[in-house]
Amino acid sequence: MDEQALLGLNPNADADFRQRALAYFEQLKISQDAWQVCAEALAQSIYSDDHIKFFCFQVLEHQVKFKYSELTEVQQQLIRETLITWLQAQMLNPQPEKTFIRNKAAQVFALLFVTEYLTKWPKFFFDILSVVDLNPRGVDMYLRILMAVDAELVDRDVVHTSEASYYFALILEARRNTLLKDTMREQCIPSLVESWYQILQNYQYNNSELTCQCLEVVGAYVSWIDLSLIANERFINMLLGHMSVEVLREEACDCLFEIVNKGMDPIDKTKLVESLCQVLQSAGLFSIDQEDDVDFLARFSKLVNGMGQALIASWTKLIKNGDMKSAQDTLQAIEAKVALMLQLLIHEDDDISSNIIGFCYDYLHILKQLSALSDQQKTNVEAIMLAVMKKLTYDEEYNFENEGEDEAMFVEYRKQLKLLLDRLAQVSPELLLASVRRVFNTTLQNWQTTRFMEVEVAIRLLYMLAEALPVSHGAHFSGDVTKATALQDMMRTLVTSGVSAYQHTSVTLEFFETVVRYEKFFAVEPQHIPTVLMAFLDHRGLRHTSPKVRSRTAYLFSRFVKSLNKQMNPFIEDVLNRIQDLMELSPPENGYQALLSSDDQLFIYETAGVLIVNSEYSAERKQVLMRNLLTPLMEKFKILLEKLMMAQDEDRQMALADCLNHAVGFASRTSKAFSNKQTVKQCGCSEVYLDCLQTFLPALSCPLQKEVLRSGVRTFLHRMIICLEEEVLPFIPSASEHMLKDCEAKDLQEFIPLINQITAKFKTQVSPFLQQMFMPLLHAIFEVLLLPAEENDQSAALEKQMLRRSYFAFLQTVTGSGMSEVIANQGAENVERVLFTVIQGAVDYPDPIAQKTCFIILSKLVELWGGKDGPVGFADFVYKHIVPACFLAPLKQTFDLADAQTVLALSECAVTLKTIHLKRGPECIQYLQQEYLPSLQVAPEIIQ
Repeated sequence: MDEQALLGLNPNADADFRQRALAYFEQLKISQDAWQVCAEALAQSIYSDDHIKFFCFQVLEHQVKFKYSELTEVQQQLIRETLITWLQAQMLNPQPEKTFIRNKAAQVFALLFVTEYLTKWPKFFFDILSVVDLNPRGVDMYLRILMAVDAELVDRDVVHTSEASYYFALILEARRNTLLKDTMREQCIPSLVESWYQILQNYQYNNSELTCQCLEVVGAYVSWIDLSLIANERFINMLLGHMSVEVLREEACDCLFEIVNKGMDPIDKTKLVESLCQVLQSAGLFSIDQEDDVDFLARFSKLVNGMGQALIASWTKLIKNGDMKSAQDTLQAIEAKVALMLQLLIHEDDDISSNIIGFCYDYLHILKQLSALSDQQKTNVEAIMLAVMKKLTYDEEYNFENEGEDEAMFVEYRKQLKLLLDRLAQVSPELLLASVRRVFNTTLQNWQTTRFMEVEVAIRLLYMLAEALPVSHGAHFSGDVTKATALQDMMRTLVTSGVSAYQHTSVTLEFFETVVRYEKFFAVEPQHIPTVLMAFLDHRGLRHTSPKVRSRTAYLFSRFVKSLNKQMNPFIEDVLNRIQDLMELSPPENGYQALLSSDDQLFIYETAGVLIVNSEYSAERKQVLMRNLLTPLMEKFKILLEKLMMAQDEDRQMALADCLNHAVGFASRTSKAFSNKQTVKQCGCSEVYLDCLQTFLPALSCPLQKEVLRSGVRTFLHRMIICLEEEVLPFIPSASEHMLKDCEAKDLQEFIPLINQITAKFKTQVSPFLQQMFMPLLHAIFEVLLLPAEENDQSAALEKQMLRRSYFAFLQTVTGSGMSEVIANQGAENVERVLFTVIQGAVDYPDPIAQKTCFIILSKLVELWGGKDGPVGFADFVYKHIVPACFLAPLKQTFDLADAQTVLALSECAVTLKTIHLKRGPECIQYLQQEYLPSLQVAPEIIQ
């Protein structure tokens, strides 16, 4: 072997050596006999370096996995002997191999097993057992090999891909695995189970590591072997014995969980679970409060959850089978576990609690199906409810300012608890409402002296009721009187208690979230609107010390104002005055730290727009207010654009360009208050937005920071096309001209949707403009597409693919808007060039989305031009190019019918042929029969 290259395997080697080692590995993989050198090195223990040993196993692994069938019988025998020799050496070495080497060796054994067990090596496990006997190092390898075999046969992470060949391979592999498992069950599983029993018996008191490994193997295999081999007196008694041994009980728990999880007859399952429970209970394992090992309790909770869910699955099957007597017995068994479930659910450790939620959820599902609940069941429901309320509460350690992994886990746990709460609402909505109301009122009466987490959870429960007790369109305050009254009372308490002033971000945020969720309350009791508005506008909301609260409040305030609509009328000017300072565009040079980020300011501008547009003021007044809102932006924009033109430093240029972009974005956002041109005109605001357009468009000719500036102006133009309609048209030619100068793939890709929007909206109105800019746009596109790119530059290839799609989408919009004359008037040479690009897109590029679009274009052109009165030469083009494209595209290797987009492309291809037939009649059939299909050497009988 290349000793120099092997030096690079060491993790501390420098980059050059590592690169050389990698290249050497690739070289050995291709080599015909390199694996033999590695096999010899392993069998004779030539190398002591762990990384070289691992490397040798990797080479062998590649050989077995990808090139095994190329080996002769003798060579295959050599690999088997190498592995057995290496295994024998493990028991004699003074020191055991590192874990990562043992695991890699086990993987190679497992690969050889799936390749050879059914044919050349049926005694695979017996050969390994005869070598290892009960030697601890040998047993360790044997157990690792068993886990690797199980991973090959069972643990399949399915990769979702559209390749038909992949799915076919997957089906073959599944069949092979089924055959392997069936053969193992027949030939060796009883012997393997006996070996596990011997290992457990031999090592349970003196080698906890091997015992735990063996328990893991039993747990893995129990899902697909005969359960009676494990679920019998001698095995279960041993496992239950392990439940009392501290170092073994976690693995024993997992093993019992797998046994309980195994599919079986419902009556037998109930008996198995009940007998397990009796023994566990008599061993004192149900006394949760006396156990302080949370890691074990988390596993135990998972086991109890498995037992509970297994009983519930049995109950469901028995009900379905009509066996009411057995179902009743199973239900009693379930009920008997509820007290234990509650102890685990309420446990202060969230992992322990989380592991039992499945059982709890399924138990409530049973109660939901019963016609009436017993007193005990009602008590259980209430106990679950109280447990959920308690567990929803934050603990003291939760870090609100810097949320990390622990905080993320608690948020996920809260989501699980929410599902329980929703299920509780289905079982007993009245009880849930009464419980929440009691907790809420008690807490809010004394909120000043109550800990933040209790105040937060009280408001959170009110918030969660909205989804737990669903209604259509948020109508919580009408219909069911009891419910409406309870919610109304709680909302009134929330907004009048002063709790919005609580000095903790979690309480503040929960207050605003709940107010917005129950916005319909303010239609019933509008007198509370000023109180809540002030909370939004002062130090509790938009001016809070926490940026997180300010940011979320900006969004919620926008939603609140929109939902209240006309009820905001009395407060409009006051609110506009109060938010004025929050809307200031902060230039990069003043060093002033704005209260809101530019993203948050977008919501404030949108809110201001909504307030003005939805107000009952006259059009003149609305115009004045909108001008007051937008004029400061326009003035700042002009000053900043001048500064950008003179700026030398690139960082400063970027900061100024961002600021200019924000100004355009803010103006754009105010227009979201309008739905169509009528409301813009009604409000007398057309002129203000036209002024904005005139202010912003000069930015397109700025040579600096083009991408940022163009992006902002482009978005504004999109909005103005919707709001101002044809009033925007005079600005489009000059804007387009600037945007087409020195542009890159991304610029064009984003510019084309703007042209598509104009084309689809104004159609013939913009025909002269389109005819004028059609070829300049196409030249810009072709220029970018023809730029040379490096072979491996994935992002450049993707950009070109997206631009190509945009180009075809543009042609589709032009033809689909009934403006084929835009293309027709470009001169014969240009028309031909365009048509050939569409044919190329339909056939040559393996991009089904573009292909589909191209066939839609071709179909439309045939419909428009394919008749007897179509353009000169088009009929020839149909037969020489469009018809062949319809056959050649589906025949391409890359045309993958397992892909949904390709199927759509095929459908459009068929529509194109059908359209040709409709327009050209029998002539089309005659051409196919007499000229085209014979040219493809299609047999005459198939043609007919």
